[in-house]
Amino acid sequence: MTRDGAALRVMTWNIHGAVGRNPRFDLKRVVDLIRRSDPDIIALQEVDSRGAAKSGEDPFAVLQTALGNHGVGAKSITTTDGEYGQTLISRWPMRGTEIRDISYGEREPRRAIKSDIETPCGPLRVIATHLGLSISERRSQTRALLELVGESSATTVVLGDFNDWFWVGSVRSALARELPAQSCLRTFPSFCPILRLDHIYCRPPERMLRSFTDSEARHISDHLPVFADLRC
Repeated sequence: MTRDGAALRVMTWNIHGAVGRNPRFDLKRVVDLIRRSDPDIIALQEVDSRGAAKSGEDPFAVLQTALGNHGVGAKSITTTDGEYGQTLISRWPMRGTEIRDISYGEREPRRAIKSDIETPCGPLRVIATHLGLSISERRSQTRALLELVGESSATTVVLGDFNDWFWVGSVRSALARELPAQSCLRTFPSFCPILRLDHIYCRPPERMLRSFTDSEARHISDHLPVFADLRC
């Protein structure tokens, strides 16, 4: 999709370890699909070097080099054969970057990345995450995300895979109170999307012009990506 006057394009995508429905590990397909839409800021979940170790590729490094000038990886699981987590990549410098541990009890470790990005339109606070599978876990993690959002006067975007398919007491209802603009796209499962698991939230709401997805991603991951265009 063309930008049509938008100044910034942000993206979130759970890439499922870069293993498509074949299944076949292929980072090039991931990179090619992302480049086609030319996002400026990219949040990727389920970046996984454990299966890729045999090929000698480090997906965190490959994605960073291919897609942006600046970035940080949040590796929530480390084993003898590799690492697993998420990454935030930016075309522009990232300041005050923080990786917050938002793990809950004995559940799978989870992280959130916060960074203030120096865009041509001024500072943009970005918080990228991948939330857990249980309701109580996501509620706890949402509170942590709202702490990271804080009282900043800068435009703020929260994006990621929220694993949230309920409405009452959901992540969506809590985040929407602070970040009223949001994408509302069905993203999972990618071959026949039913659930809205992946979102982009923004405040002030007038900054978000549009959101969209790319159905070609169904060949690459079990999630579809979400893009949002922002105005200056």
